[in-house]
Amino acid sequence: MSSLINFFNNQTTDKGLSHKNNLIKRNIIAYMATNGEVTLAELTKELKISIPTMTKLVQELEDEDIVSDLGKVETAGGRRPNVYGLTCSTLYFAGVHVGRDSMTCVITDIHNNLVCESVYEDFELADREQCLEMICANINKFLDGCGCDRSKILGVGVCIVGRVNTSEGRSFHYFTSSEESLREIIERKVGLRVLVENDTRARCYAEYHFSRSKTESNVIYLHLGLGVAIGIVSDGKLYYGKNGFAGEFGHIPFFDNEKICFCGKKGCLETEVSGIAIEEKMNELVRNGANTILRKRYEAKEHIHINDIVNAACNDDNLSIELIEEAGEKVGKAVAFLINIFNPESVIVGGNLAAAGDYIMLPLKSATNKYSLSLVYKDTKFRVSKLGANANAWGVAMLMRNLVIGL
Repeated sequence: MSSLINFFNNQTTDKGLSHKNNLIKRNIIAYMATNGEVTLAELTKELKISIPTMTKLVQELEDEDIVSDLGKVETAGGRRPNVYGLTCSTLYFAGVHVGRDSMTCVITDIHNNLVCESVYEDFELADREQCLEMICANINKFLDGCGCDRSKILGVGVCIVGRVNTSEGRSFHYFTSSEESLREIIERKVGLRVLVENDTRARCYAEYHFSRSKTESNVIYLHLGLGVAIGIVSDGKLYYGKNGFAGEFGHIPFFDNEKICFCGKKGCLETEVSGIAIEEKMNELVRNGANTILRKRYEAKEHIHINDIVNAACNDDNLSIELIEEAGEKVGKAVAFLINIFNPESVIVGGNLAAAGDYIMLPLKSATNKYSLSLVYKDTKFRVSKLGANANAWGVAMLMRNLVIGL
């Protein structure tokens, strides 16, 4: 193989038997990535390839330092076979989360282990060409300084807030002025294969991968941040919908109010339960004389962020607790619709509000129980995300890995 990148991106010029063998090698790598260490006998059985051919191709992958011979495996009797596994230090994938006020970049190996991470705090997302230039510059800076051979980094997953068509590589909220897709622009400036994904869906995949039980294959990730969105895993696969816009949970017309949502419509769920909505309610109540430990921030003309409200609630501030519990009850009623429609095994709650713990979870679960069918609700588990702020980048790196190796 002349290049790992060319090999995995189907850019080789091989024809005939050589091309067929390369496809088998990709299948070997994909199988090991999914199932871990295997013997030659297991590979021949699962991939339906003859033992001589399999032995030859695995040997070639060993020579290329993609596969390692891990020695003999213990058996009940008879000749002990060798067991093989992927070499972690050969293949890498990058994940980038373009947040509203920071960028997080990670490198993962073939087994989805986190190799390194960098956070760029001096960043603000804006729909301007200069911002896109900074995104690409930060990615290149990270790749050059991550300590991994850049020729072994097989792709860069980039997740961003807002509507994203993953198959076209386009964001429909940011960087739309060019005829080139966002994916094409970043590929041209970074020089690697790029996957563009929605940030909530990327985190949903990370949550599913790291926290699911062995039997779970239908999971909903509920993100309660500045906005409200969901990621859906159905039969073990991310659900995208026709154009990749599935999961716009925050924009269901849930309230009969005159509040105009960010999307331009009235009465969306986000107008009452999003982090931005809670911030606005807090500011209005403080302006009208309500008592809270956050009054000093308001009087100092400092922005009261949703994180400040969550922290205040955790420090027994009654007003903050009331606002969070109110949001929990309202969003729980909406989650009841999801429970009845999708019948998931688990609902994972993440985002800024998840840090409020029982103050958000108890009213959410109580309202969901009240408004959903008991037959459906009783088998659904609720849990708070245990992943950190890097989960979005980690998730999109895993999705990039799956795309490259053909999972």
